[in-house]
Amino acid sequence: MESRLNTIFESRRYLIPFRTGLLPQIFCDTLVLGSGVAGLRSAIGAARNGQVIVCAKDELNLTNTAWAQGGVAAVLPAGAQEQDDIRSHIRDTLTAGAGLCDEQAVHLVCEQGPSRINEIMDWGMRFDRDEQGHLRRGREGGHSASRIFHAGGDATGHELQRTLTDHTRSHDNIRLFDQCFVIDLLTLNHTPGSPVLGAITWHPKYGLQVIWARTTILAMGGAGQVFRETSNPRVATADGIAMAYRAGAQLADMEFVQFHPTTLYIPGAARALISEAVRGEGAHLLDHAGNRFMPAIHELAELAPRDVVARSIVRQIAHQGGKHVWLDCRHIQNFRTRFPGIHSTLSSFGLDPEKDLIPVHPAAHYTIGGVRTDLQTRTSIPNLLAVGEVTCTGLHGANRLASNSLLEGLVMGAIAGEQAASRADAGPITPHSIISTIEESNHAELDLDDVRSSLRSCMWINAGVERTRRRLDDACDMLDFWARYTLDKVFETPDGWEVQNMLTAGALITRAALARDCSIGTHTLNDTSGGEDRTRCFEHAMWTRGNDQPVYTPRISDLDAEPGLSIESRVEPISDPSVSDTP
Repeated sequence: MESRLNTIFESRRYLIPFRTGLLPQIFCDTLVLGSGVAGLRSAIGAARNGQVIVCAKDELNLTNTAWAQGGVAAVLPAGAQEQDDIRSHIRDTLTAGAGLCDEQAVHLVCEQGPSRINEIMDWGMRFDRDEQGHLRRGREGGHSASRIFHAGGDATGHELQRTLTDHTRSHDNIRLFDQCFVIDLLTLNHTPGSPVLGAITWHPKYGLQVIWARTTILAMGGAGQVFRETSNPRVATADGIAMAYRAGAQLADMEFVQFHPTTLYIPGAARALISEAVRGEGAHLLDHAGNRFMPAIHELAELAPRDVVARSIVRQIAHQGGKHVWLDCRHIQNFRTRFPGIHSTLSSFGLDPEKDLIPVHPAAHYTIGGVRTDLQTRTSIPNLLAVGEVTCTGLHGANRLASNSLLEGLVMGAIAGEQAASRADAGPITPHSIISTIEESNHAELDLDDVRSSLRSCMWINAGVERTRRRLDDACDMLDFWARYTLDKVFETPDGWEVQNMLTAGALITRAALARDCSIGTHTLNDTSGGEDRTRCFEHAMWTRGNDQPVYTPRISDLDAEPGLSIESRVEPISDPSVSDTP
C-alpha cells in the first residue's frame, strides 16, 4: 500500500499561523483538555497540588460521558445476590478484546474499579437501587455476570457528569473554561517528540489565547462524528487525536472503531442510542419476518460482544434488504420506569415499546484506538498525559467490553491527576516564543459543509462495520482529494478546524485498516489476501507523524512479563514527564 500521509496530512504542524508573544497569556500547573469523566477526574486529582484549568469545547456537560446510557462495570460485594469476582471481569474483558488486550492494563482497571465506584458514591453519585436498598445490577453484552451499575435507568452518564462537575466546582484550584476550542498543542519545536508546553485556544468572546502549563492532560474523547451513522454528540470530531498526531505523539490501533449494534433508525432523524441494557433486560433482535437470529450465531445471543452483534445485524440487513432490523421489547415489564430516557425518545417518534417493535441499526460508538499511553497515562511526548477515549491503553484490545469505558475514565483519570499533582512544584512556568507560519493556499476552496457530509458518508460506507481493501483504498483516495483542498487552508472558526481534524482522523483510520491484513475484533476485512501474517493480528500498530507505515509491537501479557518489569518499560517510546524544556 502506498502511503500518502507524509505528503498531504503531514505538511502542517499547526492549523493556524500565530506568534505566541502577540497573544494573551494564561498560566497554570495542569491544563486539562476535555470535560468528560476522564478529564474531570484528572482535574480533581491534579487540583490537590497546583492550579488547574479545564477546557471544554462547548458547554461543560456536552460530552460523550453525559450521553452514556449504559452503566459502569465493576465487581462489588453482592451479598445474597449473584456472586461475581474480579477474575471473571478480567476474563470477560480479555475475551471481548479478541486477543489484543494488554493484560496488565486489564488487571489495573478491573482491580482499581471498585474503589473508584465507592469514591464517586461518596461524592454523591446516585446509582439505581432495588426495593431493599441494594445496588441494582444489570447485565450487558459480553459480561458473564450482572455487574453493570446504572443511574436513572438509562441516564448513567448524565448522573456521572453531574457528580464530577459538582465536585470539580467545589475546588478553588480549578478553573472551568467552557466554549474554549483547543486548536493545537504547543511544542518547543516541530520535531515529533518535542515537549508539550500547553495549548493554543480560541474563544468566541476572547479570541485566540495561549495557555502555558507544566503538564497537559489530553481527554478530548473520540471520533464518532467522522462516521455518518453515530451515537456520539456533535463535539466528537476527533480533535484530540488529530492535534496529538500533529504534535508527534504516538498513536495505536486506529483501525479499531466500535459500532454500537442498536441505535434507533428513523429516516431523516439523528441516531438515538438504544442502550445495551435493554438487551440485558431481555429484549430480542428480530428479522423482518419476526424471527430471532442471534441464538443461531452466538451462545450469548443478543448479549454477545458488540462486534458480533453489529456484524450480524449488518449481514441480516444485507440478506433481507431494507435499512434496519427490529428490537422487540414488548415483553419487558416496567419499560417506562426502567428506561425513562429511551421511552421518552421513542414516544417522540410515536413508538410505544410495550406495543411496537423498534427499528434499529448499528452506528459508530466508541474509538478504541488513539494516543498510546502507559499505565501512568504518559504518552510518547514529555509533559503530555492522556486519558479516556482519546487514548489506547491496551485495555480494550480489538473490541471494548460494554461499560468498561466510564470505568477506564475514572481509574486512569485518577492516575493522571496524581501524576500531574506530583509535578506541580517544579518551579515557575516561563512562556516561550513559538511561531507558526503558513503559506497562502494556491488551491480552490471546497464547501466545508459538503466536505464534512461527504467524508462522513465515505467513512460509513467504506470503513464501517464490514470493510474490503477496495473500498478502503477508495476511501483513501477520496480523503486525499478533500484534504488537498482543505488542509492547506487557514480557517478562523471551529467549523473549519473540525473538518481538518476529521479528515486527519479519517485518513489514519482507513490507512490503519488497510495495513492490518486480517480480521480481528471490530476490524472485519472481508477480502483478506489469505497469506497474511496472523501474528500481526495480535500486535499493536503504532503510527507517528513522519512515518509512512506502522510499527508493530507485541501486546503486553501477564505470561510474557518479566519479573519486576513494569508496563511503563514495555510500551515504547514512553517519555518521563519530569523531563521538560520549561524552566
